[in-house]
Amino acid sequence: MEFAWTEEQEAIRNQIQRACANFGDEYWREHDNTHEFPEDFYQAMAEGGWLGVAMPTEYGGSGLGIMEAALILQEVSASGACMSGASAIHMNIFGVNPLVIHGSAEQKAQWLPDVIAGRSKVAFAVTEPDVGLDTTHIKTRATREGDHYRVQGHKVWISTAQVAHKILLLARTTPIEETDRPADGLSLFFTDLDRSAIDVREIDKTGRAAVDSNELFIDDLMVPVEHLVGEEGRGFKYLLDGLNPERVLVAAESIGMGRVALKRATAYAKERVVFGRPIGQNQAVQHPLADSWMQLEAANLLTFKAAWLYDNKLPCGAESNAAKYLAAEAGFQAADRAMQTHGGFGYSKEFHVERYWREAKLPRMVPVSPELILCYIAERVLGLPRSY
Repeated sequence: MEFAWTEEQEAIRNQIQRACANFGDEYWREHDNTHEFPEDFYQAMAEGGWLGVAMPTEYGGSGLGIMEAALILQEVSASGACMSGASAIHMNIFGVNPLVIHGSAEQKAQWLPDVIAGRSKVAFAVTEPDVGLDTTHIKTRATREGDHYRVQGHKVWISTAQVAHKILLLARTTPIEETDRPADGLSLFFTDLDRSAIDVREIDKTGRAAVDSNELFIDDLMVPVEHLVGEEGRGFKYLLDGLNPERVLVAAESIGMGRVALKRATAYAKERVVFGRPIGQNQAVQHPLADSWMQLEAANLLTFKAAWLYDNKLPCGAESNAAKYLAAEAGFQAADRAMQTHGGFGYSKEFHVERYWREAKLPRMVPVSPELILCYIAERVLGLPRSY
């Protein structure tokens, strides 16, 4: 069993750290304040070839695995970019995985080079109001009309739709009452984000303001038949191919946020003097920070174990879900303790930890809730009866 990074992986870490050094905390605070997409950071990642790290080499990618993708996103997050930096590139790095696996050769040749080069940003449109995680019951419809599908529907919490050129869209092509199972009859499309047919409305939210979240109102979006990914009616199955990698990536990002929060808290605890001594000399300050280091390291081991399992085509559902759960909890707890260590100054934007805290909350809720992960482990690992 080998725990060290390979020479290539260590080189990737160092290069990402150097690239992120050009985008410090002040950069991210400014973009958080202005709600402006970090275009120059995004382009720097594209120019470095990082958007294609897990993409096939024949389309301009590096052909590496989820291990390297997780490593990159963890280092981005740990630089202080947190979820704003990670989310700016997350979709391009791995969000189009269903297209990579199930798209035709023509589709991949047409679309992937632009995604990898950063010329084409992608939004991932699955979630809908009043449906949440019950994806099989989405109501967005795609009706075949000759050589096009006419799409009508409503999506919510769609990231990067303000700046995206393409949309990976899940819609129902067969009414649910006409299917054998709710998971049948859903189809996946990769098509233009046509703003004449899609009304994109930004959601004002607590954190990660540099990367927009939106409601989409889709009215008569005409999608060419050749933009259907794979077979009609099998879109939900295609989505499943991306669930475990997504959980691994979110886990890696959460650990990165926890680490940068812990780093700032530790530095502050060494410098802040109260009652004639640095507050870091007090065990009430030391112990929570020490505990967070241990929790982050433990979650990190499971995260990269899950990545290794996925890259080696081994079952990894339990490990990926558990890694996301543990990493999200540890990352948020570290950010919360960093706020507490800073005392009143933690509430000030000047010290940045309040932004870490706001952004570290997000992975505790998405892309899957901690409660559903616990249900999954109880059912799939422990063999307990399904509870929902």
